[in-house]
Amino acid sequence: MRKIIHIDMDAFYASIEQRDNPRLRGKPVVVGGLPGSRGVVATASYEARKFGVHSAMPSSKAKRLCPAAIFVKPRMQVYSAVSREIREIFRKYTNLVEPLSLDEAYLDVTENKEGIPSALWIADRIRKELKKRTGITGSAGVSYNKFLAKMASDLNKPDGSTVITPGNALDFIAALPIGKFYGIGRSTETRMQSLGIRTGADLQTKSESELIRRFGKAGAYYYHVAHGRDDRPVTPFRIRKSVGAERTFQEDILRIENLYEILETIAKSVETRLAKANAAGKTVTLKVRYNDFKTITRSTTVRDFTNNAGDILEITRPLLDSTDAGNIPLRLLGITLSNLDLSLDHSPYEQLELPLD
Repeated sequence: MRKIIHIDMDAFYASIEQRDNPRLRGKPVVVGGLPGSRGVVATASYEARKFGVHSAMPSSKAKRLCPAAIFVKPRMQVYSAVSREIREIFRKYTNLVEPLSLDEAYLDVTENKEGIPSALWIADRIRKELKKRTGITGSAGVSYNKFLAKMASDLNKPDGSTVITPGNALDFIAALPIGKFYGIGRSTETRMQSLGIRTGADLQTKSESELIRRFGKAGAYYYHVAHGRDDRPVTPFRIRKSVGAERTFQEDILRIENLYEILETIAKSVETRLAKANAAGKTVTLKVRYNDFKTITRSTTVRDFTNNAGDILEITRPLLDSTDAGNIPLRLLGITLSNLDLSLDHSPYEQLELPLD
């Protein structure tokens, strides 16, 4: 049986800003685009989260929710440097480290370099070392697979550890709201609720064949994690090939003006995800699904790497115009950036020149 730890740093970007600027400590800090721009929130301190501010939210909305919020532009090079320090700490205990982003990673400590028998002991040692060396905190989830470790790391934030054992895993999953499952987004949550699946207990009553029939290949994943099974190994050196976001509408949309507004929201979400992955891309792909479930894509490649929502919107609007949007109702829109550069010198709010090939 594996021993898996998931480490998730607490309000990573905002915590670094508060660490480096004592005047920001204890204040509601929002890292991201300024409210007067079309920026989005990359992350928010816990003081700002109390007002409902969260990542991917338009900065203008964050300002309305929390008028006292202090907005800070991201410093990606600083965050990347801290991320490298964090990974050095992880690798003191195991080489099986799978980063998910700058601020979170899985660790397989089944056989660890220190010979420590308890994964919880390792997690607590890592958290103490993170705080001492970097000045910021992280939370840990400990379990026998990746799904449960990921779920556990969110239960005792900030600066806490949670263990889910084989003995209490099924009870934990049964009580979990379906929207809290890692891998279940809002649209899937809505579909599941329409089928009467509101908790893990409801999901556990469904057969694998039924879930596959309803949700395709993902149905098999939902079935197995609902029963506490996840055989995915911790894989070091995982290279991300694309970053994207999509939105499925509760009702089909015909008006092109409404679709433009939604496209802008999706572009902002992609910008936030690119910032978190410290990535930029050259190839932009638009995904369109019509009301008859026919799905098409349109792609273009630009000369310069981009990770800016304004650039992405400027590219995708003509792609949308090249489809039957506005003539045939749509049920889904999505944007993906590929052909990525994962180097450390991309500011996620820098406007780039976009001459098309």
